[in-house]
This record gives sequence, C-alpha cells and structure tokens, in this order.
Amino acid sequence: MSDRAVTSTNRATILDGKAIAAEVTAEVAAETDASGLRPGLAVVLVGDDPASAVYVRNKTRSAERVGFYHVQHTLPADTSEAELIQLIDRLNADDRVDGILVQLPLPGHIGKERVLDRVLPQKDVDGFHPMNAGLLTWRRPCLVPCTPAGVMELLRRTGQNLRGEEAVIVGRSNIVGKPMIQLLEQADCTVTLAHSRTRDLATVVGRASVVVAAVGVPELVKGAWIRDGARVIDVGINRAPSGRLVGDVEFAAAAERAAFITPVPGGVGPMTIAMLMRNTLTAAKRRLP
Repeated sequence: MSDRAVTSTNRATILDGKAIAAEVTAEVAAETDASGLRPGLAVVLVGDDPASAVYVRNKTRSAERVGFYHVQHTLPADTSEAELIQLIDRLNADDRVDGILVQLPLPGHIGKERVLDRVLPQKDVDGFHPMNAGLLTWRRPCLVPCTPAGVMELLRRTGQNLRGEEAVIVGRSNIVGKPMIQLLEQADCTVTLAHSRTRDLATVVGRASVVVAAVGVPELVKGAWIRDGARVIDVGINRAPSGRLVGDVEFAAAAERAAFITPVPGGVGPMTIAMLMRNTLTAAKRRLP
C-alpha cells in the first residue's frame, strides 16, 4: 500500500479508499492491457434518480479509464419489467458484454429479484445472483459482490494477517453482511454477524479486532465500543440532520481507539467501483474459450 493511501490521526491510520481504489484500478488497467482483452461492461439505469445517475457515471468513467468497452442503457422510469428483462436477455446474448450491472434501486413496479436473477451468473459482475452466492459459500470460483470484496482489499492492504482474528459484522444484508461472513471466514477469522437488534451490541462489538459496519444507521457503532487496536471498516453512508455525510461508526471517537479506520465518504465507496472493474476483467477471462 502506498504512503498516499494512508494518513494518521493521533491513533488510527486512515485507510484512504480513493487512493487504494486508484491503485486497484491501475492494476486492472495494466492487466487488461497485458492480456490483449477488451472486457465489456453494460450498465442499465432505470429512471432518473440523481444519486443513481452519479453512481452510473462514475462506473462508466472508470470503465473507460481501464480500457473496457462500455455501454450505458438509460430507460425511463415507467419501463415495464418485461421490457427490462428483454434488454437483459439481449445483453446476455451479446458477446461484446462480459459484465452486466443493473443499477439499484429499481422503480417500485419492477421486481428486483426477478431482474437480477435474469442476468447470467457468469456476467453478474455485481455478484448478486443466487448461484454466485452459493458458489461463494462453497468456496468455489465466483464473482464476489463488489463492496465486500472492496472491504477485504482494504483489510489486506493494512498488511496485517486476519488469521485467527475475531471479526464482527454489524448488518445482515444480502449485498454486504452475508457475503462478508463467507469472505472473513475464508480468511480464517472467527465471525459474528450482529445487527441493529442485537442485544448488548456494545459488548459484541467491543470484543472484535475487526469491525465491519454495514447497518445503514448513522453512527450506530459508538467509538467507545471499539477495542483498542481494532481495524474498523465503515460501509455505511448516511445523511445526518445537519446535511453532512456520516457512516455507521462514530468516526472521531472510534479513530482514537482503532489501529485502522476508513473515512466516510472516501473509504469503501470508491473501492466498490474498483472491484467492479476487477470483476469485469475476471468475467472476461473466464469467458475465454
């Protein structure tokens, strides 16, 4: 990990997700160039949600920077589920496309599970398909959800071994919490899955040397709960009443106790896009005859 990817407070080393994501993206670009491949990424956006539009723009810009073929399909909010599935079927059949990403959330009249399940598992670069979830559980090659993969990359670049560490995940979503169980367990951690209704959450968090907060509740995890020397990865991004963005962890207080901590924003978010690029390159390589 380069020096620019970390900064120090009085105690914690700040894991700069922007800088580390730039390193990962550069690695993907170099590997793409060396491989002679031009991986293809198709991004589908339904509706005009401003935040989704920003996320999609960032993803397509990143794809362009690493030398991928990329295409964006922007559909009106009243697009029917059948029309969206027809588009996915066309992208599944398109040999130029190695990865398909359907930006969430979708309009309420469209069934998210039916749409995501329609993407071929080998093109599911978000890692959301049930087949990829099952393969991850069985420790078999698969496309891993991008945010959990980004969390593991951040932890790897601390330079500290995870073997035997006690890890607590706060948040039980299919997108982050549950895949994190598998990835941390595969790294030989002892893993506890907690959530907003866990009894005595402070005690559960306090025994962890690795904390991954992904519960979607502003500053739920208090700094006083953090064990001295813990590694803290904050996946949450929430708008506080003041208007500022905050994570799921009380950052300033946690940084006084943690050894490593991610900021919000600028921590896990950029890593998600970087790992999407890595997944797309992986998908392209696996589709080779």
